[in-house]
Amino acid sequence: MAHPTEARSATGTARTEPRTVGVEEEFLLVDPVTGRARAVATSILRSAGPEADTLCAELQREQLETGTDPCRDLGHLADEIRRTRVAAQSAAEAIGVGVVPLATYPLDVEPTTSPNERYRRMVERFGLIGREQLTCGCHVHVGVADDEEAVAALDRVRPWLAPLLALSVNSPFWAGADTGYAGYRAQVWARWPSAGPYAPFGSAAGYRALADTMLGTGTLLDPAMLYFDARVSAHHPTVEIRVADVCREPDDAVLVAALARALVETAVREWRAGTDPDPVRTEVLRLASWRAARSGVAADLVDPLTWKPAPARTVLDRLVAHVRGALDDAGDLPLVADLLDAVLRRGTGAERQRAVFRSTGDLRAVVLDALPDGPPSAAAG
Repeated sequence: MAHPTEARSATGTARTEPRTVGVEEEFLLVDPVTGRARAVATSILRSAGPEADTLCAELQREQLETGTDPCRDLGHLADEIRRTRVAAQSAAEAIGVGVVPLATYPLDVEPTTSPNERYRRMVERFGLIGREQLTCGCHVHVGVADDEEAVAALDRVRPWLAPLLALSVNSPFWAGADTGYAGYRAQVWARWPSAGPYAPFGSAAGYRALADTMLGTGTLLDPAMLYFDARVSAHHPTVEIRVADVCREPDDAVLVAALARALVETAVREWRAGTDPDPVRTEVLRLASWRAARSGVAADLVDPLTWKPAPARTVLDRLVAHVRGALDDAGDLPLVADLLDAVLRRGTGAERQRAVFRSTGDLRAVVLDALPDGPPSAAAG
């Protein structure tokens, strides 16, 4: 992803062209009639035609990952998210399965590890954590100039990652039960020993030193297992923000991506202006993330301006205010305002899942409702 280039605003002041942004999404593979998880990712990838370039395997064979091209315009990004979802759907339908954007699988399942040596070693080393890890996230990649800029952004976006999680929550059910969480994926993911909130790194050298120390313990297999809530991408010149559930609605993924890009741009501007990052402790960030996962946008969140509880709408409005300059310069502010109002009015994916379960009493219906075209008529009755 390219580094943003200098441009001039209408007033003649220097500003930057919007940073590139791309989205990776993970999906569950299910039987389109019974809703049962299907361990067929290998077959899909083997038989996929032109769609193959946008698809890849994940830890379990019951899931599939997509990736958009890097974009500067949110309209283009929205098209890319829909394009890659359709590609996954078409490739899956070719072998008789469906693709659903759910961040956890609501029914009982024994996941099947993908036939990949690295994945096999992960499950061997981490035991039940690896064997049970069937979760689907949304990872946003935002273009940066270099590692110094990336780490400056990582240090300054920390307080605002929990609100992004709250917007995306789409995982209330696990192993046949309502977990009491709107985003239970975050709780499952936190079992990895390198996952979750992080302390400020200070510099690219500080980031590399911590990574070397963590890898030097012999616990993690490789740098790709540095599962911080946000990290320097190992494969692209980007900051990778990893807190969000896969979103049920494509528009919600666009909203998360737009806010993530604006957070990175705002953070880099603060760094260039000499503004120090918030020194908030990692333990407090962990509490903020827990509250975001517990209730999403349906109850109080922890306000990064006070570190006290506040209504979710208040916290999200403060997030938008925090990044308003970046959103305005990119031309994203009106769309972000509309998308935020839409998700708060409609509800998150978690709220949709629970509504379906309340009306049907059937977790199979929750799965089938998430199919791109809804449940087949034979299964809906």
